[in-house]
Amino acid sequence: MSAVKSSLRYSAEHEWIDASSPAKIGISQVAADALGDVVYVDVPEAGTAVTAGQTCGEVESTKSVSDLYSPVTGTIVEVNQAAIDDPSLLNSDPYGEGWLFTVEVTEEGELLAASEYASANGGDVVD
Repeated sequence: MSAVKSSLRYSAEHEWIDASSPAKIGISQVAADALGDVVYVDVPEAGTAVTAGQTCGEVESTKSVSDLYSPVTGTIVEVNQAAIDDPSLLNSDPYGEGWLFTVEVTEEGELLAASEYASANGGDVVD
């Protein structure tokens, strides 16, 4: 089963967010495993406004193309260029080096605790 990190919160669309400020955002291992080998990532540039629940980019794998949804409303502060340059980081380390961008949050969307997300999506909660 896919790991669901206990210290993070999750959107129903499979994005995770941490509690830092600015908040770091990525896709869950559940999503990365379902996508298969990620080959391309498109995220907004720093300075771009994002809205909770709205599309803000896409992730392309050998299987499909999936939209990214922002779990929060705010402004993109930083983009993880390493993940753009090497999209396989989303598969190998989705909660670490595979983060996508940081946001200065002004409002949160509907977020799930790790246990709720794991229950709904078949993952295992880990520390």
